[in-house]
Amino acid sequence: MTPTEIARVTDYLRRTFDNNQIAIDAPKKKGHPIEMRIGDEFVGVVHRDEDEGEVSYSLNLVILEEDLPPAP
Repeated sequence: MTPTEIARVTDYLRRTFDNNQIAIDAPKKKGHPIEMRIGDEFVGVVHRDEDEGEVSYSLNLVILEEDLPPAP
């Protein structure tokens, strides 16, 4: 993703989820994942897909079992 795409997707997610703490970090090296975080907490990765000239973005959220409340 280009810096412009990262800024646009970040803006979209902040408006959609009404949360200005959402940030998307450019990968440190080419080919590495594009990470999304809320504040300092890593929450998932963003993928860019281009098919027949149409661009889309997907967000894969990561939920660790240790972060879940206890099972009833």
